[in-house]
Amino acid sequence: MRDSLDIETVSAALVTSGRPWREVEFHPALGSTNTRLRELLTGTAEQTGAYAAARALEDRGLWWVVLTDHQTGGRGRLGRAWTVPDRASLAVSVAVPVADPAQAGWMPLLAGLALSRAVRRVTEATGAALTARLKWPNDVLLVEDGDRKLSGILCELVTVGSGQAVVVGTGVNIDQTREELPVDTATSLALAGARVSREDLLVAYLDELTAVLAGAGVGTDAAGASGAAEVRTAYRAACSTIGLTVRVHLPTGDAVEGTAVGVDDDGALVVRTDHGVRTFAAGDVVHVRPAAGGLA
Repeated sequence: MRDSLDIETVSAALVTSGRPWREVEFHPALGSTNTRLRELLTGTAEQTGAYAAARALEDRGLWWVVLTDHQTGGRGRLGRAWTVPDRASLAVSVAVPVADPAQAGWMPLLAGLALSRAVRRVTEATGAALTARLKWPNDVLLVEDGDRKLSGILCELVTVGSGQAVVVGTGVNIDQTREELPVDTATSLALAGARVSREDLLVAYLDELTAVLAGAGVGTDAAGASGAAEVRTAYRAACSTIGLTVRVHLPTGDAVEGTAVGVDDDGALVVRTDHGVRTFAAGDVVHVRPAAGGLA
């Protein structure tokens, strides 16, 4: 039998001195953690946390964490459905303020980098260290299970008062069996050989996300962030898409084939084709897949 999240333990670990997280809101079941947090940020839903009464209009929901045991209406990029059994995954959304909307383009990439580090850290502690690789723009794959998908990340830019924030939604498959996964290209930590608690992975992920965002200068003037180049270099090193011959599927139904040669400073994929170099923002593509086929 799968246990519910221990929210008291999670809240005590996250909402504390030295961490930016201000409130943890938990729901046993919820349509979408991203939708709930977006509604909190825009004032279309009632806040239920301890800070609700004192929160100023332009500060509402920022650095909040929304969790659920069972996400019943989860979405991926382009509105794709994402479903999972009750208590079998980690479903979390956080609200991160940004000083410049251009920072939003890197958010799913930075979140993926943070999650890959958290997966390594938590599984290593169990004696079954796993290696997570990043598929541009928003998937985390597990090497130990044939580069099957462990996690998807959905980021949405939201106006909050006179500022803006990015809602970072993350779903991680924890202990699903093969039969519980909707497609053969997906995996879980358990299937790859690691048994971890959702609480441990959540805290590790948000700690790593805090560090990555600080290094990238998110929330400050991006051009003046001394660590931004280092964080971007770390992402590129972990991104398995770079170096592959890929087929980029566009909303028009067309496809562009070439070699993925990098990710530029705006977070766009750079592809060298027979007709020259092209760049693709995450919102410009439907799929990016290896031209030779395969799980990724």
